[in-house]
Amino acid sequence: MTDTKINSFNEFYPMYLREHSNPVCRALHYIGSFLVLVVLYIALTTSEYKLLWLLPVIGYGFAWVGHFFIEKNRPATFTYPFYSFIGDWVMLKDFLTGQISNKLKDAGVSL
Repeated sequence: MTDTKINSFNEFYPMYLREHSNPVCRALHYIGSFLVLVVLYIALTTSEYKLLWLLPVIGYGFAWVGHFFIEKNRPATFTYPFYSFIGDWVMLKDFLTGQISNKLKDAGVSL
């Protein structure tokens, strides 16, 4: 993570992608985000609102395993919680739309 203060998501996202250079780490993020959507859907459609407590456990659990054990870096959540949350969803969108390789290259990640 850089020591320079980041002031916008556009400044943050390339750094965020560099912190997710390992495809296994990114896959863990995608799995966690997808499971968050599944649990959210189930909780809302069945009125089982007690399931909502699982959302941060699932989302952060998968992501932090990727950071601590795969990337061996500190999650951006600790420094930029809002940008990091948005970054997870933008990275998933980039993956699902086939843009992730180009975005990683633009951020300086070698594939």
